[in-house]
Amino acid sequence: VVAAANEGLVLCSLSKFGGDSFYVYKPTCNEGGEVLPPPNPRFWRTKISMLVLRSNPLRFKIVRLSDSKDDAVDLDSKYSDEEDNFNVLSNEKSWHCEIFDSKSWEWKQSDNLKLTCHYSFMNTKEVSVCGGLHWLMFNDQQDKYTILSFDGDKEEWTMTSLPDSLGRKTHRDDQIAHVSCEGKLGLINHSYETKMLDVWILNHEKIWVKKHTINLKSFNEKVLPSPSPFLSFSFYSADTLFMMDLGCKYSVWVYYYNFKTGELKEIYAGKFIESAYFIQTDSEPVQLKPEQYIY
Repeated sequence: VVAAANEGLVLCSLSKFGGDSFYVYKPTCNEGGEVLPPPNPRFWRTKISMLVLRSNPLRFKIVRLSDSKDDAVDLDSKYSDEEDNFNVLSNEKSWHCEIFDSKSWEWKQSDNLKLTCHYSFMNTKEVSVCGGLHWLMFNDQQDKYTILSFDGDKEEWTMTSLPDSLGRKTHRDDQIAHVSCEGKLGLINHSYETKMLDVWILNHEKIWVKKHTINLKSFNEKVLPSPSPFLSFSFYSADTLFMMDLGCKYSVWVYYYNFKTGELKEIYAGKFIESAYFIQTDSEPVQLKPEQYIY
């Protein structure tokens, strides 16, 4: 599994690293999936994400980002040494962007995503919400976090600043994660120093509003995991936060916290779980491929 959408679609690859063979399916409806046509084999995938634009009729898009510095050698490539030299001189990093649209059932190469070399993707999964895909980024020159967003309809990129109190990386042990909350883009700040967990929501006016605060001091430290880059967050419902600690492969625990009741529940999830994808879906069958492309 390399990507998943909240509506229940799962994207799989035959290769864990890079690769160009993908298929998509909905696991809850017990039907086979559809194999996708291969993307450009020259590009070595770095990031791949999926979002659903509408459910009836189903339309989804897949965004595949590939670091241009990892391009396979191709003497006939349109990417010349002159362009590579420009990127170095301009202190710029370029990502090839390929987009798969289920409506046309094909990949297309979009304009490259260009960022300064100071930006890097954080080790968190993308979030699909509000018709777009969102990644948490860090700028080491400005020492602050930001969110990179891709608009699924317009196919445009934008940057969103974090709240002033969260923007800068003031405490290395604190954890910041972006989530989908109540159909909006949200943020979670897990502070190791204060033992507080804050939930922020980006409202329709593009203003960050603090929605919830949890005082972790009220819980036994042995029960709730400490801030860790292996801690995954998601909202099980509007009032329930889901946390999964992947820090120890030999003993993986999940936690549910209800903001209304203040209750924390823990469940042993098993061993050797490398990653987790959160989906909320039904068992209704879907037509993944448009009629005109079914042979």
